[in-house]
Amino acid sequence: MKITVLTYTCVFILLCCAFVQQEPLRRVELRGYAQGTTYSIVYYAPDSLVSTGQTDSLLKRFDQSVSLYQPNSLISKFNHSANGISMDETFRVLVARALQINRATGGLVDPTVKPLVDAWGFGVVKPGHDPDRKEIQALLVNVGADKITLKGNFLHKKLPGVQLDLNGIAQGYSVDLLASLLEQHGIHNYLIELGGELRIKGHKTGNEPFKVGIEGINGDDLDPAPMRKVIEPGDGAITTSGNYRKHHEAGGKQVSHLMNPLTGYPVQNEMISVTVYAKDAITADGYDNGFMAMGLKRTLNFLSKRKDMGAYIVYRKPDGHVADTVTAYFKGYK
Repeated sequence: MKITVLTYTCVFILLCCAFVQQEPLRRVELRGYAQGTTYSIVYYAPDSLVSTGQTDSLLKRFDQSVSLYQPNSLISKFNHSANGISMDETFRVLVARALQINRATGGLVDPTVKPLVDAWGFGVVKPGHDPDRKEIQALLVNVGADKITLKGNFLHKKLPGVQLDLNGIAQGYSVDLLASLLEQHGIHNYLIELGGELRIKGHKTGNEPFKVGIEGINGDDLDPAPMRKVIEPGDGAITTSGNYRKHHEAGGKQVSHLMNPLTGYPVQNEMISVTVYAKDAITADGYDNGFMAMGLKRTLNFLSKRKDMGAYIVYRKPDGHVADTVTAYFKGYK
């Protein structure tokens, strides 16, 4: 008799669960401005569970931690300190991951690159000229992951002139934090975009997948062209690094905003853009600049050994023509 009652109870529970799961999902869209750019969130849920006020508040707290444009942010305080500072969790996570990626890329991704970024005209304050060889050598004294030490929540610096720039990884992490906010409110179907960095999970209504367009490059110059590819990446993150948007001219050449922290000079090679797929945006964003600095051959070799990450690469061949290639674990490519 007890078994019969239990059976009916289980059937009733299952029917109730089925009823709840069939509740129609609404499309909710949030838009805002953060980190010097725009963001957009589209999610599907029974009701408006997360508001723009909540996302704006999260991004404001993020800037108070690691924005170089906020004079009172923690990263600005570190950069002006003599020995280092205590960090919050956001700052600590970013530095720890940046140091991990620094080791994996042989030093080509370096959180202490700020002096070079500033000197080449891509920082908050613009210099009047590009640095010469002697100036670069002086700057490199304060550049290198070995110049900082993370102990608990305190970040030490070996020299007062050591300064951090986490822009190459921070935006990706902010996208991950937005995804966590949605997940905490029971939202499991969404697309988040902030400054071109994406985090995707689930699908639209009707089981329709989210689609992502990858910007193309014209063959004769570095101007954006119509979408080169449209992909369906599924759950994960997509970020892109390229040398065609942020650059200026010096000596008749285009100077990229991407720095090689080992040489002190902007990256110059055959790479035009790298679009990275990974399980989260902090990983994709953290590696995309590194792949740009590695160059084509080294990037392909690196990714051939990874099953958690893939890339779609646009590059310039020796004859000047633009070509592309894709690695095995770039999701959604057809």
